[in-house]
Amino acid sequence: MAITQAMCTSFKVELLTGTHDFTNSTGDAFKIALYTSSATLGATTTAYSASNEVANGNGYTTGGEALTNVTPTSSSTTAYTDFADVTWSSATITANGALIYNDDKSDKAVAVLAFGGDKTSTNGDFTIQFPTADASNAIIRIA
Repeated sequence: MAITQAMCTSFKVELLTGTHDFTNSTGDAFKIALYTSSATLGATTTAYSASNEVANGNGYTTGGEALTNVTPTSSSTTAYTDFADVTWSSATITANGALIYNDDKSDKAVAVLAFGGDKTSTNGDFTIQFPTADASNAIIRIA
């Protein structure tokens, strides 16, 4: 089992067919789910699955948390979008990676985040901190 950081290949195709709308407040609803080291996630992941997801309870709910979109924009020749950081408060979680997915479009996969090992919180905050929303760092960039 392995979690490999990747932009999902199916997502790339779905961008070209107009499946996803990242516009803040009027676009699709995106979520992030956390996974254990038993999960296999990577570029070939096509949709959210509860298989090997972090256990429900102790501050975590199956399916993960809703994400707040940053409306797509561009700088020079790079278009990009991002999300606001997300925190599970007072949570006891051990996660090895995460999946960003489109909750409005049949849970289609967007991107896999690999944490590089288990990350843990014990009755505290478990936070996913997204990079700066700019052309060099945003989580989703098309250059």
